[in-house]
Parts: sequence; C-alpha cells; structure tokens
Amino acid sequence: MTTSPPSTIDPEIAADIEKFERLLADHLAGRVDEDAFRVFRLNNGIYGQRQGGHNQMVRVKFPYGSVTAEQLERLADISDRYSRGWGHLTTRQNVQFHFVQLERVPDLLRDLAEVGLTTREACGDTVRNVMGCHLAGACPFEVLDISPWAEATFRYFLHHPYAQRLPRKFKINFSGCVTDCGQAMFNDVGVVAVARPRADGTTEPGFRVFVAGGLGANPHPAQALEEFTPREELLPTIEAVLRTFDHFGNRYNKLRARLKWVVDELGIDELRRRIIRERTLLLASSSWPGGIPAIVEELGDEPAGVATNVEPTPMGVPVTLKVSPKANSPEANYSRWESTNVVVGAAKGTVSAIAYARLGDITSAQFRALAAIVRDFDIDVRVTNRQNLAFRGLRSEQLADLYRRLDDIGMAEPGAELARDVVSCPGADTCNLAVTQSRGLADDIGRALEDAGLADVGGVRINISGCTNSCGQHHVADIGFHGAERRAHGRPAPGYQLLLGGHVGDTEIQFAQRALRLPAKAAAEATVRVVGRFADERDAGEPFAAWLERVGGAKIVAADLKDLDDWPDPEAHPEYYIDFDETGPYVADVGEGECAAG
Repeated sequence: MTTSPPSTIDPEIAADIEKFERLLADHLAGRVDEDAFRVFRLNNGIYGQRQGGHNQMVRVKFPYGSVTAEQLERLADISDRYSRGWGHLTTRQNVQFHFVQLERVPDLLRDLAEVGLTTREACGDTVRNVMGCHLAGACPFEVLDISPWAEATFRYFLHHPYAQRLPRKFKINFSGCVTDCGQAMFNDVGVVAVARPRADGTTEPGFRVFVAGGLGANPHPAQALEEFTPREELLPTIEAVLRTFDHFGNRYNKLRARLKWVVDELGIDELRRRIIRERTLLLASSSWPGGIPAIVEELGDEPAGVATNVEPTPMGVPVTLKVSPKANSPEANYSRWESTNVVVGAAKGTVSAIAYARLGDITSAQFRALAAIVRDFDIDVRVTNRQNLAFRGLRSEQLADLYRRLDDIGMAEPGAELARDVVSCPGADTCNLAVTQSRGLADDIGRALEDAGLADVGGVRINISGCTNSCGQHHVADIGFHGAERRAHGRPAPGYQLLLGGHVGDTEIQFAQRALRLPAKAAAEATVRVVGRFADERDAGEPFAAWLERVGGAKIVAADLKDLDDWPDPEAHPEYYIDFDETGPYVADVGEGECAAG
C-alpha cells in the first residue's frame, strides 16, 4: 500500500516541530532542565550519541516499512544536508541518521514533514513504530493484508494520550499469516491474521493477538491473549493492552518496566483477565476505537491470493541455487540473484524482489536511484526487518532490468535475507551502551562467508548486538552474537557470546541458547565453521533449528569451536586487543543509555 504524501505539513506534526524549536531554544538558554529536555527529545525521536556534545541520531518512522519515491528522494537530501551522506535501515523498519547537530533538528523535521514523515514517538517511553510484514499485500500465504490495519494502528496511537509517558517503550508488530515474517512473537503486542470456521462452512478472517513478549537481556516469548479476536475488536484490544500496561507497569525501576515483567509479577492468566476487563469497559470511553477503521474500509484488507499456475515461494527457506555460488558471469550472477532474492506467487502473477543494503546502510546516491526505480517501474517498496528493501508488484519481465539497475548501485548482491545478510545494531560506533563494534564484526563475518563460498547458504540467519540488550535481535537468530568485555593477559579485550538456534515462525518462538564465548577476532571463523557444517549436514529443506537439535544442540556444536576461545600474547598478536574499526587499545566505554531515560 503506497499513499501519496501530503502537499502541506500535517497540523499536529507542525505543532510538534514548533514546540521542539521553542523548547530547544529554552534548553540552550538554560531555561529547561537537561533531564526534562532529554525525555522530551526522545519522545520526538531524537537520540543522543556516545560522541556527546550536540551529536544526535534522528530516527524516522516508516509504519510497516512503507515508503514512497518522493520520501526516498527526501531521505537522500537529508543524508547530504544534515548527516554523513547515508542513512541506516533498522530492524524495526525505521531509517536513522547519525551525527545530526541538535540545533539543526527543527529544520530536518520540517523537511521530513513536507513528505509526510515524522520522528514523533520513534524513541522514548511511547508506542514505537508499528511494524508489519514487508510482503503484506503481496504474500501468497496471507489471511489478510495487514497493511491498512498497521496504518490504522499507527494513526490511532500517534499523539494518543496513553501513548506518551508509559512506564517503558511499547512495540506492536503485524503478520499476515502464521509464518510470522513480521515477528509478532517477541513484542508487547503481536498481531497475526488467522481465520476461524463459521457455522455455514465459510471462514471468518480476524486476528490472534499475542502479548508481553520482549527481547533485551531477559527475553520473554509473547503469549496468546485469546484464541480469536474479530476485526472490529482489534483496535480496542490493543488499546486495552496499552492501558493495562500504563496502569500496572513498573514506573520506579526501568530495568523491570516492560510489559513482559508484568507477566512475571501477575502471571499470564491475571494479565489476560485485566486486559479483557479493560477492553469490556473501554466502550464507555469517548475514544473507544471499535469497528472497522476508516482506512481499512477505504483500502480493503483482502489477501493477495495465489496466481493461477504459479507455485508460490516463501521467504526464509533454504534455497537451491540454479548455478554454482562461485560462478562469475553476468548471466550466472543474475541467476543467483533470481534464486535468492525473488519471491514468486502473489495475486495476478506479480513477484517481489529484495534489494540488498549491506549492514542496512544506503547512500544518498542510492536513495535517489531507488526513487527513480520506484517511479519508472510503478511499483511499491517497503523496508524489511532485516535492513533491506522489498520491491513489490513486479512483473516477471521486469526482473532482468531491475537487477541491472540495482547492480549499477551496488544493491543487487545475491543472498539478501540469507547467510551473507548479517544484521547488526549500530554498536559502539554511536551507541552509549554498546561495548563492541558490532558493525565491524558483521562486515568481517560477511567477508569470511564470501571467501568460504558460504554466503548464499539459505535457512540460516546471523544477527549481532553490541551488548546484551538485543537491539540486533541476536536472541532470535540461528547464529547470534552479543558483545562482551573480556580480560586476557591482564588486558581488556573485545569479545562476544555466541548463541545458536533462535527461531521465530508458525506463531512460535525459540530463543537461541548460549554456546561459548569468543574473542571478537575469532567470531568470523566460528561462523564459517557453523554455517559450513550446517550446509554439509542438513537434510533437504531442513531449517537450522531442526538441524541443531538433531546434532545435539548448541553445546555439542560449541565443543568443536572451543579451540577458538584462545587469547594469544598481546605483544605477538595486538589485533586481538583492538576492536574492529578502532586504532587504539580496546576500552569498554559505556555511558548512560538514553533508551532508559525518564
């Protein structure tokens, strides 16, 4: 679903910007307290960087990943005018810009607002960006197109009084079927489209709502609120969850403030009872959001369906390449790309294709080229939760030309969303809480897999976080790493905890198990060994989690990697004591995390 941006700035967003400009001036003049301004700044999507001073990260919301050509062009302009010439796609379908100077933020916000974009509530203790499966409306397996539902949810909770000063952040994800590409199972509210039988033999489409999931240092699986939620009750249900969290969340200890901790305190049955009671009485509120939202009525939520004589291919399954991964000719490279990056089977025979953004980074020139592609091909594009872009509504005869144009801008790498597609948080490059340079490790792992001929292996996903907080979602990856300070030979050194076997799908979640700790410089070799063993030993179509269980689990696989947990003499191998992308000795420089501010 692509909607045209407004020709004028939305009045509510304009008021937000004017307030930001006014309070910023008061803050710089010393009239607004630092702590109060920090909370205000975060609620407006502006996040401090570890570099200090007036360096800011600006997070732009793209509900369910939807982005237009005009917006892509504006992102290019912002990259050049305010940042470092590039933007960063996140795992929650936002776009971030770093090293923006605080004084320039109001102008940047107006530039965004002119094309219908906002940073409002992208950070802070608010309802964050509403996520959705990037193939929604183009997926052959979906029960409903969740796009208009995610749009309705975004619109309803933006500026909502209950969404402003919550005990902690609140995350909502949508998936159109139980495959759960939208990753509903580890969020405060996860919505999955399902159907139930009617008495007349037909089926009624609706939703199954999951609550109180979360990652972080202590991951919790989301749990079903009820068996089936009718379409007209979805928004009241989400608001009831939000209100219950506002009433009973811990406002005195930020480390135990998420909805998942309310489950630990009350138990899931009592939490369900309170949410259902809140929903029952919500009818008395002047803001009761019941019924089918207007945007859903306008756009419709019929599923894409499957085209006649087309065998649909889902994302995330092991891929059989048509050519050898090492083949290197224009024809072979296109064939590899078509095998790994193209999803077939949506209504009317259209296909989708993934444009690969290495480490989630897109330059201003790439943004402009992508905008031109969207216009010339007359297609839809969305940000994926693995930091790429999905082009939808393509015809088969357009694929070769699309590949050529993506190849011209370095975004046609085969294997997007496969082994080479390593996901990483920003790490110690800009984050106050990170203890390692996770982006540097991601780059090192990608290179090592390429060198080993394993970059196109399907059915395995690799995620990295620079600390235990799981911004890189390491807990739900087949192969996950989180940064950790190590000490060896009396010196601090960058290290990682390796985890194996995380999985999200089929409305189930399995968190990865600890395997072993490693020096940062040994993590790529460990990844190559694990991916290589998986590729050699898996049965046809076998996912990583099933293979891991069959061979004995994380500890058994880790036993074959134990030799890598070795710290050489620092004089002989000083590189082990210097993190990626650094020039001096490693220091775990951890500051106050603004994600816990207020």
